[in-house]
Amino acid sequence: MIRIIVVEDHPIFADGLLGLFRDLPEVEVVGVAGTAETAIELVEQNAPDVVLMDLHLPGMSGVEATARIRARHPAVAVLALTMLSDDETIVAAVRAGARGYLLKEAPPAEIIRSLQAVAAGQVVFGSSAGSRVLAALATETVRPRPLPELTDREREVLDLVAAGLTNHAIAQRLFLSEKTIRNHVSNIFAKLGVSGRAEAVARARDADLGV
Repeated sequence: MIRIIVVEDHPIFADGLLGLFRDLPEVEVVGVAGTAETAIELVEQNAPDVVLMDLHLPGMSGVEATARIRARHPAVAVLALTMLSDDETIVAAVRAGARGYLLKEAPPAEIIRSLQAVAAGQVVFGSSAGSRVLAALATETVRPRPLPELTDREREVLDLVAAGLTNHAIAQRLFLSEKTIRNHVSNIFAKLGVSGRAEAVARARDADLGV
């Protein structure tokens, strides 16, 4: 059984997806979200296998939601299903941790195959988006990556992470709650596009953030 969460802010398209999955005995929809914030909460509550993620959402973007979900739940696969096909969005989604990228014009059979593939640990780019993904990533490899925009507090927390302090120790050092530190660390992971503390430190050093 593949447990999925559908993230889509257009009710008609969301209903179409639900109807598509309703007839698949191997797929169980465990949540539907119209915003990124709700999607993150549903992932926390339901531990899905796959999140089918629209990238253009009100408020927080689907790209940022993807990064946060992957940072907190690296075992959860995110399959982007979107109308956005510009190079910047493609690269951002892949860097955020999306395991697949489909355009909404993809036929239902392709959506189903892609869902099954990412659930099995594969990386999938739809036929209509594949060439754009490859071209965008090839171009991206020769461009300098922009420095992540961390707040002063996030940089301070990252410095202490690099020093090997736990969240509890950082909270005591900065006179903040441990929950606040966890939130800062999650935001840092999302902005850096990483899923762990060591990777965050390495990414920051590569970007010359002074860590």
